[in-house]
Amino acid sequence: MMTDNSFRHYLTVTFSYWAFTITDGAIRMLVVLYFHQLGYSPFQIASLFLFYELFGVITNLLGGWIASRIGLNVTLHLGIGLQVIALSMLAVNEAYLTVPYVMFAQALSGIAKDLNKMSAKSSVKLFASESSAHLFKWVAALTGSKNTLKGAGFFIGAFLLSWIGFQSALLLMAAMLLLVLLATFFLLPRDLGRMKKKIKFTHLFSRSEEINWLSAARFFLFGARDIWFVVGLPVYLSSVMGWSHNQVGTFFALWIIAYGLVQAFAPKLIRRSHHQQGPDGVTAQLWVYLLAGLMLSLAMLVAMNDLTAVYLIFGLVVFAVLFAVNSAIHSYLILHYSQHENVTVDVGFYYMSNAAGRLTGTILSGLLYQYWGLSGCLWVSAVFILVAGLLSVKLPRYINA
Repeated sequence: MMTDNSFRHYLTVTFSYWAFTITDGAIRMLVVLYFHQLGYSPFQIASLFLFYELFGVITNLLGGWIASRIGLNVTLHLGIGLQVIALSMLAVNEAYLTVPYVMFAQALSGIAKDLNKMSAKSSVKLFASESSAHLFKWVAALTGSKNTLKGAGFFIGAFLLSWIGFQSALLLMAAMLLLVLLATFFLLPRDLGRMKKKIKFTHLFSRSEEINWLSAARFFLFGARDIWFVVGLPVYLSSVMGWSHNQVGTFFALWIIAYGLVQAFAPKLIRRSHHQQGPDGVTAQLWVYLLAGLMLSLAMLVAMNDLTAVYLIFGLVVFAVLFAVNSAIHSYLILHYSQHENVTVDVGFYYMSNAAGRLTGTILSGLLYQYWGLSGCLWVSAVFILVAGLLSVKLPRYINA
């Protein structure tokens, strides 16, 4: 269990993570819908997120090492501050929103997002007890609630775009984050996550075999999601299904909210098979293969021209459940495998793989959809998930509590 102080700090970190996540979801939906409205092609829209994901890879690699030296509270505040700058940069006249300019602003947002995520998730390891069951519970709660609010951010982004326009929406969110930055500055301990023994730069890459295999599986798992989710699906719903911006934003919001809720309750979903223990490598394999089966089914429906709106929505609901459990299992395993004194570096390395998968998936999402439509996105996504399953075979079994 957490002490009163630890729980209070956990709530502070979670609150800041929530606020940041709302803006992260909103800015993504705003950029996709606004630039699609301006006539950008799917691949051009995907390219706007190129630096967002690329700098996420770099940030995750270096962020853990930096946090071990200056503290997680500093990296958390730095992430929020950079997001305020990124939002403000995009809130300029439409004439200045060239592709290079937007890519640079998105690069800052990508750095901000991964500094914030690495700081928040590493903090859980420091606040929670070493019990597998308790650690799984707290990390699932943090990650699940974050994704629920990211869904709310998608809805807020689409709603604000229709209500007050692109620039005003961005300025409003920047002001909100400034208030959060001030609050967390005074509430978090100054030495949070700062290690007494300095970690060498040469130790950035994990020397743990299980973390390396888990990171590789994470690359393909999140690449698989973004291959069809980042550009392909929203453009498909808008251009092929004829949905309005508000309908697309609302659907994505509800989907991610459901995904986050399932993720938060993942410990209860798989508790019976593990009793007081957390999930292990066998659990990871089982759930990823279930996800692969779903993606193959959806891909075959598209190939046979039988993917109606009903089938697509049903498939997305099932995908939300399966992917949420997969993500929760991975989020737990990385903290379980990490050493307490090295948690920021281990988590940073792991989320570097996550960001690299998202970068690959984002590029492929625009490219595959532009040339092969949603069908191409789904087939390649299924292949990525199968590879994640094969890599999960190497994960340890029967973790002891």
